[in-house]
This record gives sequence, structure tokens and C-alpha cells, in this order.
Amino acid sequence: MQLDFHYYATYAAAFLAGYSHDESLQIAYSAQFVDCCTRTILKKTGAPLSAATTQTQAELADADTDFVGLQDITRIWASFHFLPADLYAERKGCTKRYLRKYRLICGPNGALLRDTVELVRGKGVEAIGIAMHVLADTWAHRYFAGTPSLVINNTNNHFYELIGNEEIKITFAHNPLTPDDLETRHFTSTIHQSDEHSVMNLGHGRAGHLPDYSFMRYKYMPAWGEYREIVKDNPAEYLNAFCQMIYALKWLKENPDDKEFSLNCYDEDAIRPYKEEIEGIVSKRQLDASDDWKAFGEKLSGETIPDFDIEVYQKEYMDAEEDAKMGTPFGKFITAALSQKSMVTNRIYESKSMLAGVSIDYKVDGFKGIRDFALLLKREENEIIRELIEH
Repeated sequence: MQLDFHYYATYAAAFLAGYSHDESLQIAYSAQFVDCCTRTILKKTGAPLSAATTQTQAELADADTDFVGLQDITRIWASFHFLPADLYAERKGCTKRYLRKYRLICGPNGALLRDTVELVRGKGVEAIGIAMHVLADTWAHRYFAGTPSLVINNTNNHFYELIGNEEIKITFAHNPLTPDDLETRHFTSTIHQSDEHSVMNLGHGRAGHLPDYSFMRYKYMPAWGEYREIVKDNPAEYLNAFCQMIYALKWLKENPDDKEFSLNCYDEDAIRPYKEEIEGIVSKRQLDASDDWKAFGEKLSGETIPDFDIEVYQKEYMDAEEDAKMGTPFGKFITAALSQKSMVTNRIYESKSMLAGVSIDYKVDGFKGIRDFALLLKREENEIIRELIEH
């Protein structure tokens, strides 16, 4: 997905879920910032580099693809953009090495999605925004994995856009500076690399931006499926993502401490008065639906939705005293990002896979490992102290 859905559509979902205009903006900002929080920005602001939620093309080009480097890439992309659907999926006739990569394939309504939503309960709008980004991407990025892998993420040239009863051939070029062309159906994707661990084989790079366009209905053949044809219906799945966000946002607003988050639940009642309009937005054949989602959100709230500004909150964080930095919106985003990455890494490690690295339960074994993650222990200690004072 891209800015149109992660920012403007997320704002609309939050407002429909009962959040105020300002709260909806903060949730939407955090959801979109997941696609922006690179080590380049974190280094500039003096923030913990381990809080990176994405990587620029330049960062990926310079990334090591040895075992440790691959673990770092996987921690980022599997945690925030390609949440695994089933870490215990079974598949006959394959090696354990292949099976562990296969289990990282993204999809909606997996156990990790429940963990992601429940993790941000009571943690503030910044954490909620991150969870909404992850939730939405489980629909858009279904069938791809957040780890570099030729045997999982590769595709062949069998790509067809489906419009009514028509099947129209899609072609790909490999120059990232060349824009996608809807008229000619020439799109940009990563170039084929036979190296299993090439970053060109990360996520949906081989399918270009097709998964990120809400209007796109297409069929293709993935490597993990033995190059058998799969149909991807983005308009239907983006609508599911929108309705599931509303359900999750309402659930979080109610803050049900004693209730488990339910999967496969979609608040279709909330969109009933606007269903035709929303279906029109997600089905409209355009590369960027920002204007349409923005207009819809502003109609809902009667407020102006400002353009996304990547610089918002960064100066406040940099200017804050050291002990106050993590209390700023940027600091809260960092803590929530570390928490999500730690949780997903832990779940992958518990599944007996080393693809995302080692994860230690600091509650049991004490804190060990990357220094940045000590912030999570400090937050937990502060929450315990606050609860003791309040009670």
C-alpha cells in the first residue's frame, strides 16, 4: 500500500471508528510514517537506529546479505510490511530451510495480527497507527514474504490485468526512475537475480507496485506456488482491510483488557452509508487515490486533512531534553516500533526459525542484546510504577 491508503484512508477509518479529528490525524500520520522511518532519518534525529521500520533503496543496496544482514532485513520487513500469516504452516516434500521461509509468507487474519493489535492496547495513537499499517499491508502484500528469497518471492512473466472478462498482458521494465504507465500497462519491478538472497527478491519487488494499487485485479504465478496461477483481487481486499481497520480501531478504543481481539471481523455496518463511494475509490483506475480518500475523509469530519509532512514531530524530539525525548510523539513512535519489531522477532524465534535472529525473553532472562531495546524494559517499569500510584 502507499500514502493514499496508509494516510488518508486510515484517517477515514479512525474517524468512522469514533476517534476525534486530531486523534485520527495522529493515527494516520503514524501509519504512514512506517513507510518513512529509515535509519537515515533516525540517524539525522539522533534516535535509536534499531527503530527503523523501512529501508530506502540506497540502504538496501548497501545492506549486507550475509546471515546477520539478512536477519536485520527480515526483522524490518516481516514486522511491519509482510506480517507472516502462519508461522507453523505445514508443507509436504520440502526441506526445513525452505519451510521456514515459506512460513514467512504474508497474509491476513493470522495469529500474529491478533498479537499486533493486542500489543498496542492502551499504548497511544502512535502505536495504534503502526498496528493499522501492519494490518492493512497483510491484505495488500498477501502471498509475498518479508525476507529476500528467490524460491519464495520470485515470479515469472505471466502477469495479466483483469478488467471485466478481459485479460490484458502486463509487462515490466526495471528502471526505478520510470513511472508506471496505466495506458500501456508497462510497470516497474526489480530485475531478476538468481541469487537466492538478493534484495531484488525481497517482498513483492518482482511484481512491482501492483500489490499497492487498490484498483488492480490481476493474475500471476509465484515461485512458492510452483508457478501455478493465482488471482489477486485488490479492490475486494482493500475494502476488507478498510472494514477490518474500523473494527480493530473500535476494539482498541473500547480497551477491553479481558477480551481477545477477534480475527475475520469487519465493520461493514460503519461503511454502509458510504459503501458505494468507497468501492468507487478503491476500484478507480489511478496510480494515486490520495485526492479521493482525502475528499472522503474531509466530508466525514468536516475538517481539513493536511498533506502528510515527514518532518512533523522530528524537531520537537531533537529539541527535547534527553529524559523527555521518548515522551514526544516521535519518541512514542520509536518505542512502539521497537515493541512491534521485538514481538514479531520473538514469535519467529519461538517457531524455531533463525531468519529474524535470536530473541530473548527479558522478563525471564533479564535484558540482553541490542541496547536500543532496553527502552521497552524502561517503559514497562514506568507502567508498573504508574499503576501502583493510581491504585
